[in-house]
Amino acid sequence: MADTNALLALAGRHLLKTYKQPPLVMARGEGCRLYDTEGKSYLDLYAGIAVCVLGHAHPALVKALTEQAARLGHIANLYYNDRQIELAAQLCARTGMDRVFLTNSGTEANEGALKLSRRWFFTQGEPERMDIVATWSSFHGRSMGAMAMTGTPKYWEGFGPRLQGVSQVKYGDLEAMRRRVNDRTAAIIVEPVQGEGGVLPAPAGYLQGLRDLCDATGTLLIIDEIQTGVGRSGMYLAVQHDGIVPDVLTLAKGLAGGVPIGAFLVREKYADALVPGTHGSTFGGNPLACAAGLAVLETLDREGLIEGAAAKGTYFLSKLEAFAVKYPALVKGARGRGLLCGLVLTDHVEAREVLGALRDRGVLIAQAGDHVLRFAPPLIVTEAELDEGLAALDGVLADLASRAG
Repeated sequence: MADTNALLALAGRHLLKTYKQPPLVMARGEGCRLYDTEGKSYLDLYAGIAVCVLGHAHPALVKALTEQAARLGHIANLYYNDRQIELAAQLCARTGMDRVFLTNSGTEANEGALKLSRRWFFTQGEPERMDIVATWSSFHGRSMGAMAMTGTPKYWEGFGPRLQGVSQVKYGDLEAMRRRVNDRTAAIIVEPVQGEGGVLPAPAGYLQGLRDLCDATGTLLIIDEIQTGVGRSGMYLAVQHDGIVPDVLTLAKGLAGGVPIGAFLVREKYADALVPGTHGSTFGGNPLACAAGLAVLETLDREGLIEGAAAKGTYFLSKLEAFAVKYPALVKGARGRGLLCGLVLTDHVEAREVLGALRDRGVLIAQAGDHVLRFAPPLIVTEAELDEGLAALDGVLADLASRAG
């Protein structure tokens, strides 16, 4: 067994301190369980922030990676590879999009969407049309372009001037978006459910309204499904609940079940904005990641995991909502879609304290915003495992309620 203290000492000396990590080290996983170097078991209800849709060490994913690693791992995009082509075709079939650029992360996918949107208007003889409108409380990544689109000021601080031509309006406010869009606007970017912003689903009619606005003004609609895509919402894409087809779509996180990959997809009309030499990636679309992506899609279908996410999400959200009735001084309510759910705490409750208490009870979740607990379990999670997590949360809330008197 690894020496946990020695590993933590090495981490303290060599890793940048960009995260507030507790003093434990994860060593392995199986299904919806993680195990640290001390052998303690944890129920994983955050899935690496909505990434591990098949849980940990799923046999189908292990098999695909093992076989592909023995066959071909990387060649770069100087040549096609079979896995890349197969994955691109399947993604287009499932999303209604026409063309794909494969990346390594969600940040890169959003950077590519931003570049494509601006260059499209350059190719149309409108180089001044370069503005991007995003929303407050959004999260689109941490590179300079993606960070500029992110509507949370704490992510900008200390990094110098933001990318010009990017602004934010209130999420869900269609009239505010209509007022902001003008003849210099290249694109609107929006999440169908704000993840980092507090697990906040788009209001009814909002996404359709954005689609209509973009159609009327010639503005590109970019939908960021990095956290909500790949079946998490109970459909392959969250926008499919609204019948929306974007002009540009970004995916990542769950796309390959834990292997780094991302993608931006585009309708045929806009595909010629990026021609040879205008965009690229050394690792994007490598055979290993694409084989993992294909295994995820096959497993989603074979095990009925997307339909399961809808049913289990409805069950889980109803149980979370009951906590607002049972602990009104601690919980305001619950919201979400599919297996992306948030429990909204009252303003005086520290979400980080609840996370720590749950971890002590062997359950792992994440935080979204200042006062929201985020649940994004593997799509393979069972109802019994969800009940286990709910029981642990009930215990933590009961302890807080008793201390509050």
